[in-house]
Amino acid sequence: MGDCGAPGDVNSNVLVARSTGDAQLDKAVWQWLSWDKNQKTKEQIESLLQDGKHKELRDRLCCRLSFGTAGLRSAMGAGFCYINDLTVIQSTQGIYKYLERNFSDFKQRGFVVGYDTRGQVTSNCSSKKLAKLTAAVLLAKDVPVYFFSTYVPTPFVPYAVQQLGAVAGVMITASHNRKEDNGYKVYWENGAQITSPHDKEIIKCIEECVEPWNGSWNENLVDTSPLRQDPLKKICDSYMEDLKKICYHRELNEQTSLKFVHTSFHGVGHDYVQLAFKAFGFQPPIPVPEQKDPDPDFSTELSLRLAEKENAKVVVATDPDADRLAVAEQQENGCWKVFTGNELAALFGWWMFSRWKENCSQDADVKNVYMLATTVSSKILRAIALKEGFHFEETLPGFKWIGSRVKNLLDNGKEVLFAFEESIGFMCGTSVLDKDGVSAAVVIAEMATYLESQNLTLAQQLVLIYEMYGYHISKTSYFLCYDPPTIKRIFERLRNFDGPQSYPQSCEVYNILHVRDVTTGYDSSQLNKKSVLPVSRSSQMITFTFQNGCVATLRTSGTEPKIKYYAEMCALPEQSDRSVLEEELQKLIKALIENFLEPAKNGLTWRSA
Repeated sequence: MGDCGAPGDVNSNVLVARSTGDAQLDKAVWQWLSWDKNQKTKEQIESLLQDGKHKELRDRLCCRLSFGTAGLRSAMGAGFCYINDLTVIQSTQGIYKYLERNFSDFKQRGFVVGYDTRGQVTSNCSSKKLAKLTAAVLLAKDVPVYFFSTYVPTPFVPYAVQQLGAVAGVMITASHNRKEDNGYKVYWENGAQITSPHDKEIIKCIEECVEPWNGSWNENLVDTSPLRQDPLKKICDSYMEDLKKICYHRELNEQTSLKFVHTSFHGVGHDYVQLAFKAFGFQPPIPVPEQKDPDPDFSTELSLRLAEKENAKVVVATDPDADRLAVAEQQENGCWKVFTGNELAALFGWWMFSRWKENCSQDADVKNVYMLATTVSSKILRAIALKEGFHFEETLPGFKWIGSRVKNLLDNGKEVLFAFEESIGFMCGTSVLDKDGVSAAVVIAEMATYLESQNLTLAQQLVLIYEMYGYHISKTSYFLCYDPPTIKRIFERLRNFDGPQSYPQSCEVYNILHVRDVTTGYDSSQLNKKSVLPVSRSSQMITFTFQNGCVATLRTSGTEPKIKYYAEMCALPEQSDRSVLEEELQKLIKALIENFLEPAKNGLTWRSA
């Protein structure tokens, strides 16, 4: 926990009288009751103490939140390992300390703070309140803060960091996670989420200053400090203007009879998707009335029913913080096709490249063009790149790796058209160096409009893409495993399969061409046997490339007790019998699970359907 100084105004005799007999826990309880000024969370700890629930107190107070793939994320509630007023103050104090060390002009350039619509009554915890406390810590230290006056899509924060020249920014959101959760997402000055080593260094700084400073609890500073500015109008206008750079068929959009339904899943997306459609010349999409307004409790899915009633052929759905996009299209038989993230990426990749090709200048060099995907996502962009002559790159899972790499490419004069991760995260263009559901929604609308003018649907175009570049069929699932030593044993066995430091050469009848292990930094496909991707020792991840074109990755989740698998059959254009390819993929997955994961022997639980 780090040494946290003397406790404040709590009656120490009361605490001594209620000692738990565990010195570390007593100290943690003492600190919590001294520092927490939120009555609801303070009472939660007091009642656990009174009821003698020492194990639960230990779980809540004797460990700290750690930076995961996207900053801090946890359930809202009392305790040092939960998201609440006190842990957000502590985290921001640590960030202040770290930024002060790194940027001599921190107090000139300032910091961006945004938030979504989450809230929890039982702990008096809401994204807006947590955002106000984040701002308060910085304002109290004379740092200018760009604090959005209302909820915004997550992409607005990284966009604002770059536009305003701020040193960093925080978005309070847990995205599509369950409603009990909240999160604290940190962006660096380049507009990308923080990567190592910043996360480790920030954690150290947090532990150096866990006691709240004077002024850190003063959430009213947001309303009274002259250092606070509201960037909402400027950022929204500028974002919509930048969006027009990837609009190619304005006249078609203005004339189309196609109708679109948009659901924002009770999140922040409604107003911003409406504005994005307007920027592209569209009529506004039809909102799902029951899901248009923010609702921290998230309710039901009604968009397909509304689309049928309104005779709209395409439904776009943004997740609660509007950084992801899902799409469904009504087929000729009346059924709805819901596209996977990998299928949408095939459409976006084809679209962004074909528009570039049609609109680029005479002397534009295709070798200067890039697209990116995370390593567990479809390889369809690789297939398109090989045929069309542009570059394709892979990154580690997580958009933070994509954002940082894209910034690096742009700084070196390269042109990046598109990037994605299979969990429906898309980046069209480079105005925002993070996934963005708002821009993706309007790009898919323009694509559907253009295709309709060619008498094609999105689903038909997808088949054409696969016929041209090769079918890419993927399956993703997971097993639950609550025993970390078992997980470690499974992966260590794969690293020492036929003897020390030897990976499997086949899986039943399927021969393995290459193995890449980013946990250890090994890659058999490279001359020096070293992985091009950064080594990531904190998580397990091994990728097998099979002779039949299948690529399969086994990895652990950064946030949950899961072993995930991602398998994709990457066929050549001439292998056009989809059912044969699907059958082959199913057989390979079955072999992979039985031989490499051994679920029965290792007590793994198959995900519930």
